[in-house]
Amino acid sequence: MLLKKVAKINQLAYKWNPARGVGSHGTVYVGGRLAIVKDLKKDLGPGLLSDMCKQLGIRKEDL
Repeated sequence: MLLKKVAKINQLAYKWNPARGVGSHGTVYVGGRLAIVKDLKKDLGPGLLSDMCKQLGIRKEDL
């Protein structure tokens, strides 16, 4: 998973919590930030990907 690799490269903690969400959504934590996203095994659309990157404080280009 790319997000996990970006967190590791930047020496940030990473955690995926599928229980903290509704349906196929869950919470991903990178460092001290979080974002609610749909199942990480599915493709994210460009808008959702952009919003997630902003919420987590990472650059989309790093993914």
